[in-house]
Amino acid sequence: MRKTKRGARRGSRLFDEAGTPAAAAEPTPWQLNRRVVAPRKGWPGAASGRAAHVDRGAVYLGTTDEVAGIFPYVLGAPLPTEGIPIGPDLLTNELVCFDPAGWVGRLVQNPGVWVQGQPGCGKSALVKRICLVYSSYGFMILVPGDVKGEYRVLVEGLGGQVVRIGRGLDKINPLDSGPLRGKLAGLRPDQRETLLAEINGRRAELLHALLATPHGLGRRPTAAESNVVGAAVSMVAERLADDPVVPDVVAVLREGPAELWSRLLVDTVDDYRAQVREVTLALENLCAGPLAGLFDGPTTRPLDLTAPAVSVDLSSLLTAGDQVVATGLLATWSYSYGAIDSARALGMMDRPLVLPLDEMWRALRAGPGMVDAMDAMTRLNRAKGEVTLFVTHSLRDPESLSTPEDRAKALGLMERCDSLVLGALSRGELERVNGQKPLTSEEIALVGSWSAPGITGVDGTTQRHPGRGKYLIKIGTRAGSPARLDLTEAEIRMYDTDTAMRRRTSSE
Repeated sequence: MRKTKRGARRGSRLFDEAGTPAAAAEPTPWQLNRRVVAPRKGWPGAASGRAAHVDRGAVYLGTTDEVAGIFPYVLGAPLPTEGIPIGPDLLTNELVCFDPAGWVGRLVQNPGVWVQGQPGCGKSALVKRICLVYSSYGFMILVPGDVKGEYRVLVEGLGGQVVRIGRGLDKINPLDSGPLRGKLAGLRPDQRETLLAEINGRRAELLHALLATPHGLGRRPTAAESNVVGAAVSMVAERLADDPVVPDVVAVLREGPAELWSRLLVDTVDDYRAQVREVTLALENLCAGPLAGLFDGPTTRPLDLTAPAVSVDLSSLLTAGDQVVATGLLATWSYSYGAIDSARALGMMDRPLVLPLDEMWRALRAGPGMVDAMDAMTRLNRAKGEVTLFVTHSLRDPESLSTPEDRAKALGLMERCDSLVLGALSRGELERVNGQKPLTSEEIALVGSWSAPGITGVDGTTQRHPGRGKYLIKIGTRAGSPARLDLTEAEIRMYDTDTAMRRRTSSE
């Protein structure tokens, strides 16, 4: 009897906790409702997960370093899902979006974007995705110097204009006044004089930058040289009805009129020639040799500022060497941005702008003029609604400049970019980035893991970069969001930068 009663009591407990008597064939609705909520210690029975003791928990207090060691699995808040869709987050699989222009005043204070990664990791594909989506939002895409010609398909697909610079192709006149000259005829004399002074100042500034390149003086012009070049530009502009070209300035310097003598404070021909000899020969070098036929005549195809996208293609200069390409970049960047700036000043353009500045390592080799041009373009891009995309491989590029002033200016470009996008990089390069933009140890480890060398196939060809399409998007001091870029079939055709490599491999 005692055994029977113990069994009856056990059955009673099962009914109380589980809510269903073991002998019941059909549970009542009241019994089903009770089974929805488990008891505090869990359901009884084998393999039911019942806990004999439930810990009430404890509260711990400590510093951020100590607590991080206890629970290091901390993720930053996701970026807003607005703007440009990039792809899934590599950790949470959430959609990662990017909108440096739309986030100004909220997440960023400057729409500049610094994109850095190893060759082959997909930097250009990301930049082109940004250009493509922003174009649909009404932004104008301006590629002021497409060194490899890789933006041509995208720009043509958007219905834009491609200007090809090279011998037998299009020319750009560095002294072209752009849309400003068309406004001179309708101005009052005092307004006309003011606008001419502005135009000539820009022309002289560009010539000074070109003179600092290896094909010019290879250094900054002296005070006397800058003075006489500016005076020569003004004299030529007064004599001609159209825009002057560089050979016109050279002709005036060789002529040596009295006005230039007074500018240089000289009294004899020998003194004058001694002052202008180097700068005159340097300007002639910009019109001869490997640069002949590129920047020594009138502009053949002015930029169409009404087009949805414009690209200045310099790919035909690649065979002439890095110094020629660097000089060409300086001329086309200054010309393109000058045309946009002039159009805005006259109210002829009010669209926001996307400026992808690719191949920075080539551009920085142009000399001090390029660093100054980059610096000028980024200081006011917030007020002008411009998204500037700086694309580079390594921070060694700005650190390799010749003077401390240029190095400081070049690194200042990165500091003014509130948006940082990192592709695959070596740990040493990530440490250099960390010196400019703080990274956590987890972020360094993650991005560094993408930089493993490519795998060589059985046929001897190298497979795609293991970090291709993976990026860490870091906004200000927020935790970075690692994302993967998934391209559509149309994008794969437009963004392909490996065509030449595949042709070379197949021919071998």
